[in-house]
Amino acid sequence: MTELTAREIAGYIDHTLLAPNASREQIVQICDEAKKYEFKSVCVNPLWVSTVARELEGTDVLTCSVIGFPLGASATDTKVFETNHAVADGANEIDMVIDIAAALRGDRDALVNEIFAIAQAAHEGGAILKVIIETCLLTEEAKVLACEAAKAAGADFVKTSTGFSTGGATVEDVALMRRTVGPELGVKASGGVRSVETARAMIAAGATRLGSSSGVAILEGEQSGSSY
Repeated sequence: MTELTAREIAGYIDHTLLAPNASREQIVQICDEAKKYEFKSVCVNPLWVSTVARELEGTDVLTCSVIGFPLGASATDTKVFETNHAVADGANEIDMVIDIAAALRGDRDALVNEIFAIAQAAHEGGAILKVIIETCLLTEEAKVLACEAAKAAGADFVKTSTGFSTGGATVEDVALMRRTVGPELGVKASGGVRSVETARAMIAAGATRLGSSSGVAILEGEQSGSSY
């Protein structure tokens, strides 16, 4: 396989700003960066979805919103409401956090039911669903269970991490997730992807999307100091 160039990697990146103190000016800035570098999407908290959708109108860059973020400990109905609201505001993609406790106790039915409800809401609005399983908090068995539940429930992607817990993406977790979901679903590596070398390693392991606030640094061949 030919090594991907930095510019080719741009199409994998969800350019991300999820800090609770993000300003409108910063949100507009990352939209401008996404347009300049041709990132895949801009990923923000629900508050900023309508702003991002307006800023990206007429471009190929998608609008992505997080749901149940970052703990995943909201009721399913609440996550569905958030999803419907984000889609109505212009989100093309939804990144939801699972019920992490359900994964740890092995409750597959609870995971499938929750993910199915949110997938249905996203798909009815024309959006895709990425399922954040928060790998740093799960056993290997729970990671597999969560990925299998996401696939059974009709999700489009599984995603490693929020970037707000005890750890981010690892090559090993990306490879495990890819083996578990097969070629049908996307795999998104997020949290700690801050250099072109790390980006290439995640893609080689099976990632088809990268969540990062360091997209510009990655494309410029720099090492970012960002925490996400």
